[in-house]
Amino acid sequence: MPQHSYPVVETPAGAVRGIRDEAGELYRGIPYAAAPIGAGRFARPEPHPGWSGVRDGTRPAPTAPQPTRDFGLLDMTPYFGPGWIPGAEYLTVDIRTPAADTGARPVMVFVHGGGFVTGSTRAALYDGRAFARDGVVLVTVGYRLGIPGFLDLADAPANRGLLDVLAALGWVRDTIASFGGDPGAVTVFGQSAGATLIAALLATPAAKSLFRRAIVQSGSGTGAFTPEQARRVTAAAAGALGVAPTAAEFAGIPDERFLEILPALSGIDLRTDDATDPLAGLSAFAPVLPTQPADDLAAGPAADIDLLIGTNTEEGHLYLVPQGSLETSTDADVCELAGRVHPDPAAAIAACRAGNPAATPGELRSAVLGEALFGAGTTRLTQAHARISGGRTYAYSFAHRSTALGGRLGAAHTVELPFVFDIADEPWLHGETGLLGPVPAPADLAGRMHRAWVAFARNGTPGWAAYGQGRPNVEVFRDRR
Repeated sequence: MPQHSYPVVETPAGAVRGIRDEAGELYRGIPYAAAPIGAGRFARPEPHPGWSGVRDGTRPAPTAPQPTRDFGLLDMTPYFGPGWIPGAEYLTVDIRTPAADTGARPVMVFVHGGGFVTGSTRAALYDGRAFARDGVVLVTVGYRLGIPGFLDLADAPANRGLLDVLAALGWVRDTIASFGGDPGAVTVFGQSAGATLIAALLATPAAKSLFRRAIVQSGSGTGAFTPEQARRVTAAAAGALGVAPTAAEFAGIPDERFLEILPALSGIDLRTDDATDPLAGLSAFAPVLPTQPADDLAAGPAADIDLLIGTNTEEGHLYLVPQGSLETSTDADVCELAGRVHPDPAAAIAACRAGNPAATPGELRSAVLGEALFGAGTTRLTQAHARISGGRTYAYSFAHRSTALGGRLGAAHTVELPFVFDIADEPWLHGETGLLGPVPAPADLAGRMHRAWVAFARNGTPGWAAYGQGRPNVEVFRDRR
């Protein structure tokens, strides 16, 4: 059995005890902001008051209030984690470091996904041992979700979940040196909703100087709600709760009640005269912005940031295959979806069909969905960043097909994560209902992908040519066997 010891690190807020093991040192549940309680759930994150004595950082923190999510036949527990673990202090970070010394190592800050309503630092997929092994300090961030995090209220600051991530990055700048990290070499990266938040950071003035590089995995530069769309969600939430649409009214309602009304917010028609639904009805929450990040990069730090960005080739499969909908989808389903997510539904369908002329209705529906949720917004952000960054944009496509669910899951949304974190050989990711399926993962794919992410964090280049005008280079990750 490995022998553990319990190192103690002094931070500006107080001392924290972690655990040292064969992978380095791990510190869990360190608060970067005060607990969001009562009316504070709808306020800006405030600095944590600190503590006396030595804080126990060997145990995971509570998680943000969130519903249980079911993905049918697919076991998504490694992605969503344990769900809601109640407790006030969930605005916390976990840190994996080779050693809490003066090493000044590159820092990677991960923002989890989950549709802006679920997820936490406790998800097994975000195991940071491989990053610590390779000399990187990994920080994973918890933030407010759902109504406290993203419901737009006139008397509350907007995008509170995004403000939490900004606060966490400020904490990293001021504190990470205590854990052996270099505050001048921070890469922020995320997946899905977390990646969409990073896209928003690239266009946020307050994010300037907080990070040097960014990685956007299956996110979108066009995933924000317009103020008009946000008002529809707010009105529906207030109606379901029977209160006025103000933070003052919402402050007295318990988190349990917020979770109870989430089903009433699903399926809201968010199409307006000038916008389609960027989340295709899958979530009622997103950042709320007057312009899309991909169209407003000059407002934030994007021009000075190295960007690594990409998607999976069958993103939409995650939302159809586990429920059996890939086989049962009809042409009418494809048309309904295209009408929700695209201003020219026929053109959207034709573009996807051109990429796979023999596609079944289910495959076509998956392609339209993946393009709407991630593909189009990623392309727009990639091109916009390439125009302003002077050759510091790197694009990838993840094409490895999971063999889960009879081989049908394919290169679906989230399948790249075990490869980025270099844990694709973990038994709990395999089996017929495991994310990677019963067939062993390609022996070298996780190593190649993980090394590219580490190299990018270390020196700004993942190992292939940059994406630029007239040279749209895209690195494809697939099984080389």
